[in-house]
Amino acid sequence: MSRSPRLLRSAQFPAILLLAAAGLGLLLANLPSHDALAGVLGAHLAVPGTGLDLSVAHWVSDGVLAVFFFVVALELQYELTRGELNSVRAAVQPAIAAVGGILVPIAIYLLIAGAAAGQGSGAVTGWPIPTATDIAFALGVLAVFGRGLPSAVRAFLLALAILDDIVGIVFIAVLFAHGLNVLLLLLGLVAVAVFAVLSRLLGGRRTPVVAVLMVIVGVVAWGLFAASGVHATIAGVMLGLVMAPRTAGPTRHALEPWVNGLVLPLFAFVAAFVVIPQVPLGALSPAFFGILVALPVGKLVGISAFGLVAQRIRPAGTAPAIRFPDLLAAGALGGIGFTVSLLLANLAFAADPGVRDQAILGVLLGSVIALLLAAALVSWRARAHRAAGDAEEDLDDDPFEDETDEEPPDGR
Repeated sequence: MSRSPRLLRSAQFPAILLLAAAGLGLLLANLPSHDALAGVLGAHLAVPGTGLDLSVAHWVSDGVLAVFFFVVALELQYELTRGELNSVRAAVQPAIAAVGGILVPIAIYLLIAGAAAGQGSGAVTGWPIPTATDIAFALGVLAVFGRGLPSAVRAFLLALAILDDIVGIVFIAVLFAHGLNVLLLLLGLVAVAVFAVLSRLLGGRRTPVVAVLMVIVGVVAWGLFAASGVHATIAGVMLGLVMAPRTAGPTRHALEPWVNGLVLPLFAFVAAFVVIPQVPLGALSPAFFGILVALPVGKLVGISAFGLVAQRIRPAGTAPAIRFPDLLAAGALGGIGFTVSLLLANLAFAADPGVRDQAILGVLLGSVIALLLAAALVSWRARAHRAAGDAEEDLDDDPFEDETDEEPPDGR
């Protein structure tokens, strides 16, 4: 493998690239170049004869980002069938912790945003924003600072982040559908079913033809979902979940460098292209403060507290208990919301650009605070494990890499 794809498949570099892209977007939005770039991002590009007419920024968040959700769905499929979530017994501990990492941030956000509800604030609609965990960032921090942590901690975090993603996907599908067109949605589901059948035909002499047909059907499914009123990224999720397991691994492996090196940085740049409000601190929206506190604090408290409960009630025969200090580190990592939180911020406040921009700033600052806190806690725990002699050095392995060569026993 050449150096560039390997670098983009590592845990550390994509996280650094993502942060740099967001920082660049925020910087350029607040320089004199803002108007020119805003004009480019706001320019509309229509697809003749389809009714699809989106701005460049929306093509990125609705179209390009669908590829990211497709890859996430491939990971979800693997984990739900052969990975950390392949049984109730295996999933119960991270599932309980994930519940805490969702409920506590929501409660904190509503406490802060709800306090302004009587003053006509619409900030309460942003409650889903601090519920997400960014897998790429969390594993990147773990890889950089966590050399020596037991693999059980990484597995716990991975399962936790995936469960968070499932909840985020449900929020996007249920809360942000608008003007639902049932016929187009049904046609989209038919296209997804055709995609599933085609994916099971890969591997024969006509593989190139089938692959081209899959791309065409996938694009059609995306267009139908987008036109139906369901957020277009859900198409990516559906396509990833129904893909044949035999071809899902190689597909994810092939797309990963593109997602890490292009899709996510491009989305981070566009999402972070917001003007920092020139207003006193007290004039900022409650959405900003709610997210700023709920991401780093809510996730840390929710994941560690519920995780501790999960350890006490875990069924016999499950994985060994994770120590409470390690749960604290996992909770801090969970507060790095970033990608999905940025998308949720754009959706929750689509009708109010001013609040949306402040919510995005809250996501960026809250995620950075969580990142710094996680780096400190993970470093502390890694040193403790190395001192205790139970350190492990496999934190940068790709948990899905072996799947690329895997052949299911039944040949499907």
